[in-house]
Amino acid sequence: MKTGGQLIVEALEANGTDRIFCVPGESYLAVLDALHDSSIRTIVCRQEGGAAMMADCQGRLTGKPGICFVTRGPGATNASAGIHIAMQDSVPLILFIGQVASHAKEREAFQEVDYKRFFGDIAKWVVEIDDASRIPEFVTRAFAVATSGRPGPVVISLPEDMLTSEVEAPEALPYTRVETRPGEAELDALEMLLSNANRPFVILGGTRWDDQAVAQMRTIAEAWSLPVGCSFRRQMLFDHLHPNYAGDVGIGINPKLAAQIKAADVVLLIGGRMGEMPSSDYTLLKSPYPDQALVHVHADAGELGRVYRPTLAINASPSAFVTAFAKRRPAATPSWAEETAKAHAAYLEWSTPPQTGPGAVQMGPIMEYLNKTLPEDAILTNGAGNYATWVHRFYRTRRFGTQAAPTSGSMGYGTPAAVAAKSLYPDRTVVAFAGDGCFLMNGQEFATAVQYDLPIIVVVVNNGIYGTIRMHQEREYPSRVVATDLKNPDFAALARAYGGHGETVEKTEDFAPAFERARASGKPAIVEIRLDPEAITPTRTLTQIRDKS
Repeated sequence: MKTGGQLIVEALEANGTDRIFCVPGESYLAVLDALHDSSIRTIVCRQEGGAAMMADCQGRLTGKPGICFVTRGPGATNASAGIHIAMQDSVPLILFIGQVASHAKEREAFQEVDYKRFFGDIAKWVVEIDDASRIPEFVTRAFAVATSGRPGPVVISLPEDMLTSEVEAPEALPYTRVETRPGEAELDALEMLLSNANRPFVILGGTRWDDQAVAQMRTIAEAWSLPVGCSFRRQMLFDHLHPNYAGDVGIGINPKLAAQIKAADVVLLIGGRMGEMPSSDYTLLKSPYPDQALVHVHADAGELGRVYRPTLAINASPSAFVTAFAKRRPAATPSWAEETAKAHAAYLEWSTPPQTGPGAVQMGPIMEYLNKTLPEDAILTNGAGNYATWVHRFYRTRRFGTQAAPTSGSMGYGTPAAVAAKSLYPDRTVVAFAGDGCFLMNGQEFATAVQYDLPIIVVVVNNGIYGTIRMHQEREYPSRVVATDLKNPDFAALARAYGGHGETVEKTEDFAPAFERARASGKPAIVEIRLDPEAITPTRTLTQIRDKS
C-alpha cells in the first residue's frame, strides 16, 4: 500500500526524472514528503511562472519533459505563462497542480479552478487523477504525450485527498518513445524535386533535434550545396560560420535573405511550423498556397497542411528525416552552389555589428566582444524586447543546445531559463540577456540562482522604457507617450542585495572588464548596461522612428 504522493514520485523516477522545479503548496504536501526520500533534485523557486519557465528550458535543452509542481488556484494561474510558452514553442513539459479535495469540488472551494477549462487551449493534454491506483498509467502517458508528434505541455491535476489515500497500484514503467520516419517514396520525391530545382532553400525549426541530427543536417547541406536558414529563435540548429548558413528567418529578417526565400523554387521546411514571426506575417511563404514548391517535414501529421498546402508532406521527426536523407547524394553537381556562397556572405555582412550609435554605450562592440570571448558551448537565454535583436542578429551561434528563448515572445524568460540551464550544465557558461522591463517580470529567480550556487551572468540592458512598445508607439502615435516609461532600481545593487555580484556599465569600454569580474566572482551576477533609449534598434533611433525618417 502506497500513498498517491509516493506513487507520483515513483512514476517520475521510472520515467527518468532527475530534477523538478516547484513552488511549494499545502495542496501537494504528500508529494513533497515523498520527494524527501527520493534521489530527484527539488529546486524551489520564487514564483510559479519562473518555475514553469525553468521546466520549459530543461525540456528545450534536453528533449525530455521538464517537470514543474505548483499549488492550486493562483499557483496554477501564475504557471500558465510557462505553459503557453511550451505550447507555442513545442517543448515537452509536465505541470503537476495540487487540487482541492474531492468532496469540495464544484463548490468554488478555496482556490478551486477547473483546469481542463483553464488550460484546455494552451496545453496538449489536461487530466485530473481521481483514483491513486491509476497514477502510474497517467504519469507514463503524460511523458508519451509530451514528447510524441509535436511536443508540448501536459497538465495533471492532483486532488489533495487522492494524494494522501493509500492504494495498491502496478509498478510504474517508463514511457515508450514514439518515432515517425520518412518512407522511401517520399525521399525519392524529395530527391527528384531537388534535382530539378534551380533555387532551393532550407529552413530549420521546431524541436526534436539533437547533436547527431544537427550533424546529419550539416552533411546534407554540404552534399547538396544547400543554403540553410534557421527559423525564429532556433539559431542553434546550424553553425553560423558554416559556409552554407544563410541567416535567421525571424523578426527583422535580412532583406536579402527574405528576397532569396521568396524567389526560391523549392523550400524544404524541416521541423518548424513557419508561424507568423518566422514567415514575416505569412509573406515569405504565402498561406495557404505558397508560391514556392514546399516540402514540409514535421513529426505531427496534424501540422502538415494546417497553414500551408505542401507540394510534398513528410510525416517524420527532424532527427529521423535527416538520418534517412543524409544517405542520398545528388546525381550531378548542384548548379546553385555560387548562390549559397553569396547567401553566407550576405549573412556575415548582416551580422557584423555597428560600432557607433547614440549614447555612451554601444551594443555593437559589446556583441563583438562576446562573440570572441564566450566559449562555443556557452548557453545564451533571453526573454522578449528590442534588446534581444542584438543577440539574435549579431551573436553567431556555433553549437546545438546553446540557446533558450521563447518563440512565443514572452517577457521574463531569460533569468529563470538561465537558472535551469546552469543547474543542468554546471560546467558551462550561462548568460541571460534581459531588458529592464523583461528582467523585473521574473527577476526574483535570481534569488534561486543564489540559493543553489548557480553562477549565471544576467546582462540587463536598461534603457528606462518598455522599448518594443515605445518603438511601435512612436511610429503609430508620434510624441504621444503613455505607459512606456520606467523608473528602475540600481540593478547592480540589487544583485549584491540578493547575495550575488553586481556591475554597472555606463561606457562601452567598461563592459569587458565588468563582465570578466562577474565571471571571476563565482557568484550569480548582474551586469547592468545603461543604454540610451534612443538606441532602440541597431540601425534606427527613436527620433528617426518618430519622424519616420
